Amino acid sequence: MIYSLVRSLLFNLEPETAHYFSMNSLQKACSIPFIKKIIQSKYTFNHSSLEKEIFGLKFKNPVGLGAGFDKNALYLNELEALGFGFVEIGTVTPKPQNGNEQPRLFRLPKDKALINRMGFNNDGVEVVKQRLQNWNNSQSTTHNSRLIVGGNIGKNKITANEDAWKDYIICFNELFNVVDYFVVNVSSPNTPGLRALQEKDALQKIIGALQEINFGKQNRKPLLLKIAPDLTNEQLDDIVALAHETKLDGLVVTNTTINRNNLITPNSQLINQQGGLSGKPLQQRSTEVLQYLHNQLQNTIPIIASGGIFTGTDAKEKINAGASLIQVWTSFIYEGPTIVKNICKELVDFYHQ
Repeated sequence: MIYSLVRSLLFNLEPETAHYFSMNSLQKACSIPFIKKIIQSKYTFNHSSLEKEIFGLKFKNPVGLGAGFDKNALYLNELEALGFGFVEIGTVTPKPQNGNEQPRLFRLPKDKALINRMGFNNDGVEVVKQRLQNWNNSQSTTHNSRLIVGGNIGKNKITANEDAWKDYIICFNELFNVVDYFVVNVSSPNTPGLRALQEKDALQKIIGALQEINFGKQNRKPLLLKIAPDLTNEQLDDIVALAHETKLDGLVVTNTTINRNNLITPNSQLINQQGGLSGKPLQQRSTEVLQYLHNQLQNTIPIIASGGIFTGTDAKEKINAGASLIQVWTSFIYEGPTIVKNICKELVDFYHQ
């Protein structure tokens, strides 16, 4: 009830303005220790049955926040207080970039959806690395149950596709000691030509180069690939083959879609905005892709499910389709800070069945 009122006020602001206003306000609140404890007690739900060990990492619960929300690792302290089991920062690129021109984020409330064409706006890998180092240093002595942080990496807009692998290597090397796992993002529709890197030959070059470095490390990091929901079954089969060939540790299924079918929002200039559509309209297709990949992979590598997860029932659907972990994003905007707690409560009963 309270969040419905707050959301109606926030929705009177431009989406990006609302995002930074709300998160900066939460940051100020969490800077006061006793207020942070109150927030944690209200929004965090812990239970032993929620704890998962995936990719060799221990997650306190399976509900994470997808990449694109905390692009620059600014709000890890606050997101931890809201109960997330893991947070994926980024997408991070070697050089800082402003992203696409504003406005570039659009709400479709009738559909419980968003359209974004952010364009990998971020502070660049050096700045993000320093923030993550500071975060890790603050955690070492103050937390027993550590928030898992993933690094979602991409290429700069000005980097030609044939040189894209170099950008991924830069980000991988720079962030190696400050994140728990990596996600290669070649599936955003908002960087020109990026999705062409999902073709098998291009992906082999990128993943192969990263794994050569990774397997040369004493403590290698889990490496995952994030894919689009708009791929054909033939393209998904290529992903399966690639996953085995390059020894990928997992997949994130799925990114946003360029499809605009079956929207309730009137056919207006809004739904025809360029960019990726996320939220409830993506749920069915992302689950179909998840199920297909799970069947083809025969449960050989874990999958993080993303796309249209608003409730515990939605989360259970993804888990039944083959997901080991789930990520929310758009639903966090619409459902508010109770979303992790609400999903976790339903999952406790689910895991006990």
